[in-house]
Amino acid sequence: MGTTRHRGLGDAAVAGMAQAKTTQAQPDGFFTLGRHDNHWWFATPDGEPFFSLGLNHIDPASLRYPENIHIWRDKYGGSTERWIRESVVPNLRKWAFNTVGWVQEVTVLKWRHSRSFTNDEYRALDMPFCHLLPFTESHQWEQHTRHFDFRSSEWQEWVDYVARSHCAELSEDRNLIGYFYSDCPTWVHARPENTWRGPIFDPERLKSEVGRKELARLARAYYRTTHDAIRRYDPHHLILGDRYEANEAIAKEVVEAALPYVDVLSFQDFRDPVAHLDAWHRKTGKPVLLADAAGLRNPAPPGGFVPNDGEWYADVLAALFDNPGCIGFHLCGAYQRNKARRRGLLDELERPDQEHVELIRGANMQVRHRMGERY
Repeated sequence: MGTTRHRGLGDAAVAGMAQAKTTQAQPDGFFTLGRHDNHWWFATPDGEPFFSLGLNHIDPASLRYPENIHIWRDKYGGSTERWIRESVVPNLRKWAFNTVGWVQEVTVLKWRHSRSFTNDEYRALDMPFCHLLPFTESHQWEQHTRHFDFRSSEWQEWVDYVARSHCAELSEDRNLIGYFYSDCPTWVHARPENTWRGPIFDPERLKSEVGRKELARLARAYYRTTHDAIRRYDPHHLILGDRYEANEAIAKEVVEAALPYVDVLSFQDFRDPVAHLDAWHRKTGKPVLLADAAGLRNPAPPGGFVPNDGEWYADVLAALFDNPGCIGFHLCGAYQRNKARRRGLLDELERPDQEHVELIRGANMQVRHRMGERY
């Protein structure tokens, strides 16, 4: 598209800020995408370039163990909305995050995630956020759910139900950046805990042209159906798509099928996100988002905890910011540790991991400073 004037930008920035073509039918007044100085950015509803500094996994159940539920009851009156306003928002701002990347959290290892925030809870948050649509529970560690047939009428019915139950409520929310789909879907890989169901598509079939074409058709059905359902109820918000596991096999047929129907390629990567995101941006030309990652020097000992690595975070964030295709980094926190994930920026008594929090805050502030210098 040609250069489009974005409200709130200075004249120098306006001259170079080109609004991107997206799947949005009506992007005005909502988060969208743009390019300036050959760099992709999110653009805020007011048109400002925006690099997403997000924290994932924000679940009040971490304050409801028998040993700390008194804090939940006495300090927050048993109210999730009050906890969001009085704990989550002040801390995220203090730590210089500008986005809630994804609120759902590990509940019990190898099980489904906790619920997402309600519409009222997002309103209490009152800051940019992303929301995951539960079209399919194909997460690589989840061991209980069978795969859908993406070409069946039952799947189409389910997708429409998810879209109308989630997107219809969120469609006018200016703080919503966009929608994720599955977290680490097992398109052509599986993990030991879910070998019983196998991958969505047998990778052995990719050795033949017939098999590759079949996967392309299946993936097109998946992405077209999900895209069309969202757009029936929400013409405004970005589609951030599946959050691919960058360190497992990713079939090119899947990514190519997604490209017309998503606005961003999103990844989880705990090993080498800087190199992998750069490679995927170069391959596709799409903006890329590190949607879930953390640096963990050592695994948690039995019954113990492990901190987030603030030094790793700072190094990765600085390198991603220099990638012309990268539009954000969402830390696989969590906000408050629980006994399944066993790491968090706060402990169970709301005490911060001060050493690493300060490193994370400093890294976020540096990116915000560099954005300020640019714009």
